[in-house]
Amino acid sequence: MDLYIERGFDQTTVAQIAQRAGLTERTFFRYFADKREVLFWGSATLQELLVETLEGLPPSLAPIDAVAGALDVIAHGFEERRVFALRRQSVIASNPELQERELIKLESLTVATAQALRSRGASDLVATLSAHAGIAVFKVAFEQWVKDDGQITLAQFITASFTELKSVSAGGS
Repeated sequence: MDLYIERGFDQTTVAQIAQRAGLTERTFFRYFADKREVLFWGSATLQELLVETLEGLPPSLAPIDAVAGALDVIAHGFEERRVFALRRQSVIASNPELQERELIKLESLTVATAQALRSRGASDLVATLSAHAGIAVFKVAFEQWVKDDGQITLAQFITASFTELKSVSAGGS
């Protein structure tokens, strides 16, 4: 992360990353397919946690409320990694290729969320809409959180964003 911030993502090489980490390039490639994956290595874990959390929530919750509840739970893990998240986001924001990769990650979260909602008994349409809305809320809340001075938690931004979404969908302003 330091190298990406110091030199820029495009100017940082795998050799430099490996050297800074005290590894060989060969060892680097055992763990990462390319230098982008350093920024996205936790995506699968996040997806698994979201799905597992959804599966553990009461089946009586409406799909959108289940997504809100699951996002609230996973948001707390981000607080411990706020500094890393801010640095990571600054690197991603400065590179269109990384922005695209971030959107792919969010789409994967959406697909997994929709599947988990279907497994909970939601219809395809309700699962798809709830998943897309929920991940959109997460994206918007995350963007607000990284711009904030740290006084408001990601969970609070998520809760406020869901409240606004419900207001907008009910015909509010």
